[in-house]
Amino acid sequence: MNVLVTGGAGFIGSHIAHRLLAEGHRVVVLDVLDPYYNTAIKERNLERCRAEGGDRFTFVEGSITDEALVREVVSSNDIEFAYHQAAQAGVRTSVENPKKPHEINTGGLLNLLIAADEHGLERVVNASSSSVYGEVDYLPYDEDHQNVPQSPYGVTKLTAEHYCRVWDDLYDVNTVSLRYFTVYGPRMRPNMAITNFTSRCLNGHPPVIYGDGQQTRDFTYIDDVVDANLSLLETDAADGTVMNIGSTGTITIQALAEHVIEQTGADVGIEYTEPKEADARHTHADVSKASDLIGYEPSTAIREGVGQFVDWYRANREWYEPLVLDS
Repeated sequence: MNVLVTGGAGFIGSHIAHRLLAEGHRVVVLDVLDPYYNTAIKERNLERCRAEGGDRFTFVEGSITDEALVREVVSSNDIEFAYHQAAQAGVRTSVENPKKPHEINTGGLLNLLIAADEHGLERVVNASSSSVYGEVDYLPYDEDHQNVPQSPYGVTKLTAEHYCRVWDDLYDVNTVSLRYFTVYGPRMRPNMAITNFTSRCLNGHPPVIYGDGQQTRDFTYIDDVVDANLSLLETDAADGTVMNIGSTGTITIQALAEHVIEQTGADVGIEYTEPKEADARHTHADVSKASDLIGYEPSTAIREGVGQFVDWYRANREWYEPLVLDS
């Protein structure tokens, strides 16, 4: 199958692209290589895809906000299926610059949906976020929980979901939106909590927590997220829906820091500083809908996944750590 992965040089997108190539598909990646974080990791991601796919892999450098380019990429490559991972990420950065995530996360998706309708794509899988929920009334929370996003980023992701629903209802485009819950793993963005904790511990510095450390997160291992995405190549059971893609449990940020300290063997304590704006206090996905519709069963618990990430970090420290320190 000819598959488009927007944002395919990034963390989640490159993992999806690589798995697709490993399974024999032809993959086109559209990515603007935005220096939101150091692009060296994106270049490595692309090289990994080239090595796996050979002439089945095509990279197009450009923006999802370029409507003419999106149409050209879809039509000239006979795209049949699209994974939309391109986004301006970051809850906190969206507070500082709300216009950019709107243009990319909402306008960019709309460009893809228009092209998908024009060229008869089988399905568009849209990467959404747990940020659409905001503060929650119960845990774990399902897709019927009210959506009151607390950041411009969350607003853009919720708006994108509504566009997908409308396109599924009014146009001949099947869509599915996956609400990711804090995805982590090898080659993750270098400016995330787990990467910063690991870097500081390996360099003999205490991890720094924003707030009291009792906030909880549902961390989802990258392999589980890729499994959920690729299952949608085989089934139409989830068309027109949104689904939570999380893990089976949560961990406090303090416990996460303690676990990283344990995994790295660092002799350090923990530092605390003021909490950041717009961060949700707790996240915890009810994944029963995804389990029922696509057989989603997350298999990597947070402690196991952190251990795997720390091992990967050590093995790739020479090139990866400078990106973390620069983030």
